[in-house]
Amino acid sequence: MVQNILNKIVGAKYISVLRTWVPNLVTWGTVGGVALVHFTDWRLILDYVPYIRGKFKNDE
Repeated sequence: MVQNILNKIVGAKYISVLRTWVPNLVTWGTVGGVALVHFTDWRLILDYVPYIRGKFKNDE
């Protein structure tokens, strides 16, 4: 059903092009996210991860 709607709006050619780009976009998005965590204050970002949040409570 979703593919029929996308075919009417975008077209089959662009959907096939998007399918080939999705793995590449996911990879670069992951690399960008890791770089963001690495080059910024990593504790600020990782405080939102539930498993890691509890590890640093007594550190300050």
